[in-house]
Parts: sequence; structure tokens; C-alpha cells
Amino acid sequence: ARWNWNRRTGAEGLPRGIVQTSSDMFLRPLWDPAANRAIPKNKNDRHKALLAMAVGISQMQNVDVMARKFLNESYTVMLFHYDGNVDGWRSLEWSDKAIHIVAPNQTKWWFAKRFLHPSVVAIYDFIFLWDEDLGVENFDPRRYIDIMVSEGLEITQPALDPDLSTDIHHRITIRNKMTKVHRRVYDNRSSMNCSDDSKGPPCTGWVEGMAPVFSRAAWKCVWHLIQQNDLIHGWGLDMKLGYCAQGDRAEKVGVIDSEYVVHQGIPSLGGPSDTSKLPRRSLDLRTHIRRQSSAELEKFKERWEKAVREDDEWMDPFDA
Repeated sequence: ARWNWNRRTGAEGLPRGIVQTSSDMFLRPLWDPAANRAIPKNKNDRHKALLAMAVGISQMQNVDVMARKFLNESYTVMLFHYDGNVDGWRSLEWSDKAIHIVAPNQTKWWFAKRFLHPSVVAIYDFIFLWDEDLGVENFDPRRYIDIMVSEGLEITQPALDPDLSTDIHHRITIRNKMTKVHRRVYDNRSSMNCSDDSKGPPCTGWVEGMAPVFSRAAWKCVWHLIQQNDLIHGWGLDMKLGYCAQGDRAEKVGVIDSEYVVHQGIPSLGGPSDTSKLPRRSLDLRTHIRRQSSAELEKFKERWEKAVREDDEWMDPFDA
């Protein structure tokens, strides 16, 4: 009977006091135990955050600006190198403070599923899983987190600057200069028809996949939603993130306007771009990747519908 406390962890053969159920991303010294005191502490000593990005060396200058914003607040930065080039980042003075993981031609969702398990990142209050092409001149991560907490938000994204962003797909992501946060968009077009009566995406309870931010509780759910082996582009996840919002997605999911970013729309693993400047081979590759992404979207939809049909105990909390 004394083992019941940890049977589900697989640690039933161990004494209780030796079991460590989580980890962190802090770099530890190989010598001088006293150096452990150098482990960074958050300036405001309230919340810990992790910024994780899939990056390529061609975007090093922009990533440098992004990473400094977070490192200046003593937050952790993890870079997923999809082009295999790590040495090229050594010239940045903060490079040795970041976690570097390499796997050629993989997406951030592929990396996140394998290296951001909830138990590994449990020490962090917030997970920023961002693309590499965001302009952060008007973004402060500490203020952003404070807003998430004060507004009771579990899943968010920073609003997009409509004047400078080159790649905006959804109106709900556009910055509202009159508000600190918005949770829904109004649209009278027949294809959208978003009103106060709208209960779900893309009118409310929705953020885009380019710059999501998750609370610890939300990420524990989202990690399980990411499909591990075959659907690596993550298309379709955005429409289901609200199920991980720890409550009413119309209240717990939002776009933060006062801390906003610029989406530069730089191509990465098949993303949209100014195709006039790309060599033919790159165009062909991106076409194939986007076709694969679209195919994965359909597979994800089918997989969700099949799971709903087969789980007799699950009830859709948002089913009107």
C-alpha cells in the first residue's frame, strides 16, 4: 500500500524522497559546484518563461534581437536548428546561455513534441513557441506575462502590427490600438459572420500558430494534442487549442494588443514569401512542403473526428 503514491510514475521501486518528477533547462557547470549560484533568477522573481524557436542561420540577426528581449529578463531561450548550423551562432555573446538542439529540416512542432515534454518544462510558468520572423521592437515579455496573469489568460499571442506586417491571414490577430487585450473579432462577411453570438474559432477562442504563448497548464494539454510522428507541420492545431484553455476558450484565449509584434513573413520550411527573389528550386521545394502541410491538415481533421466518434466518454465542452 505504501507504493500507491507513485505507481503511475513507474517509480514504485524507489524511496519517495529520491524521486524527481520534473526537470528544467538551466545549464549546469562541469566543475565548481559554487557556480550553481549563477543560475539566473527572474528579475521580478514571480514567473519563469521559456522561449523556444525553430531557427536558421539566415535569420540570426532577427533572432538575436528576439532572444535578447527574453534573456534580459532572465528567461530561458531554446533554439531548434532546422538547418544544422549551430557553430554560426557562436559569435553571439549570449549563445552559450541558450539551449541548442539540431535536427535537419524539422518544424517547431516536431521539436516541441520531442524536447518540450510537460515534465521537462514544468518549472516554467509560460511557454513561448514562436517563429523566427517576428519583429519585437514594441514587445516586452515581462509586461506580456503580467497581462496574461491579470487577464486570466491561458493561451495567447501578441497582436500583429497591421502597418508593418507583411503576412496577416486572420483579422482576429490584427492589433486593436484601443484595447489592451481582445478575445474576439467582428466580421459581417458571409464567409466569416463573426458576432457576439460566435462561440469558437476563428471568431473567438483562437490564436494563430506563428506566435502562441501557453501557460503551464495549457501546455500540458497542448503537448498531447501535437501529433507525434506524421503530422509535423501542425496545421489544424490552432482550431483545437481552445480545448486546452482550462475553461471557456472565449475567455481564456486572447490576443494581447498592448505588446505587439511585426510578422515579417520570411520563408521558413515552405512558408509564404516574396517568390520573385527565390531560385526555382526553392520555389519547387516550398510548393511541395505547403502541399504536404495541406494534406496533413485534412488528416488531422479526420483524426480528430475519428477520436470523437470512438470516445464514448468524451463530451465536447463547446458543443452548442
